[in-house]
Amino acid sequence: MALLNVSMCSKFPNPSRQHLSLSGSPPPPPHVLKTPPEASRNLVVQIGDSVCKAGLIAALSASLLSASPALAYIGGGPYGSEVTRGQDLSGKDFSGLTLVKQDFKTSILRQANFHGAKLLGASFFDADLTGADLSDADLRGADFSLANVTKVNLSNANLEGAFTTGNTSFKGSTITGADFTDVPLRDDQREYLCKIAEGVNPTTGNETRDTLFCK
Repeated sequence: MALLNVSMCSKFPNPSRQHLSLSGSPPPPPHVLKTPPEASRNLVVQIGDSVCKAGLIAALSASLLSASPALAYIGGGPYGSEVTRGQDLSGKDFSGLTLVKQDFKTSILRQANFHGAKLLGASFFDADLTGADLSDADLRGADFSLANVTKVNLSNANLEGAFTTGNTSFKGSTITGADFTDVPLRDDQREYLCKIAEGVNPTTGNETRDTLFCK
């Protein structure tokens, strides 16, 4: 775009060079009066030159934004300007942060630290949370559909109303004191969790086994 504008601008003659000749003859005397047509022609050239300069500046600005997405991107959700969807955030520390409705869809969150974080309504859809620390986290209404929640520390976490699917795996996770009230679980998932369930959630006062309807 910038090259096109440069080529277009080059078509406008430069008034300061109009009187130069190949023979090297001197320019006309400085006090020669210009005829009205010549004055009009120079005015048109000056206007065209200004338009070209403005076009070049606009084209340069657009090319900079296109070359660097970081300059053009604004936002990213409640977690400041950082993007957390579809990212490799393995080992990242989110402990104690307020991440309400944060989007972690399809992200890799292995060994990430969410201890004590407020994650109400956050989405972990199809995310890999293997080995992550979600202890004492507020996970009410969070979405764990298709998520890998194996070997995760869910001690004292509040998962009231969280979403899961049959493919959500909790194998090897610690759920002592976790609250699973109103969490839809497949029978085999519930059976597995009941084998390791114990403790009382310090926030809700509910026993983990009771929230899982363990027999």
